[in-house]
Amino acid sequence: MKVLSLSLTFPVKSNSNVTFPDVRQCLIYDSPSPNARLIGVEYMISAALYKTLDASERKLWHSHVFEVKSGMLIMPGPNGLPTGVWEEAETKEMEEVVGLYGKTFHFWQIDRGDKLPLGQPQLMMSYTDEEQCPGFKELVGERDSRFKISSEQKKDKRGYIGEPEIHQDADIMWKEG
Repeated sequence: MKVLSLSLTFPVKSNSNVTFPDVRQCLIYDSPSPNARLIGVEYMISAALYKTLDASERKLWHSHVFEVKSGMLIMPGPNGLPTGVWEEAETKEMEEVVGLYGKTFHFWQIDRGDKLPLGQPQLMMSYTDEEQCPGFKELVGERDSRFKISSEQKKDKRGYIGEPEIHQDADIMWKEG
């Protein structure tokens, strides 16, 4: 789930498919179904690479600590793989994701009902606290039901994952409003 950086009041449900080169490139779809629309992309980079960016660029990136630690961020498992095997792999992956910074653009504003990707791409940010998203528990609960998972169980399983220090320039939209 991402939030529009211009207003910080509208959560957008999203599903990602990820590739793993030096810079992770996550394709974002509006659903996990075969006819899903590609609505955006997220780039994920290490803290070391993030620190090499100039200050104005760093302000366009968000942390993943809350997404990981809250259980909000999930990697939907492939069909046919035992749940326990997938959850173990997902939890292990979250050990890395928690320290990455993301820059996300949505090209298709499906929340407006657009039939095509119209207008300028929108920079998206991530929540850093559930209080930032009215109805957070309901939205995550709806997603949990759809994917037959429990974000609370994921939160508990990820409890051992350390919380890296978040660079002061990240998540700036929540700091500057």
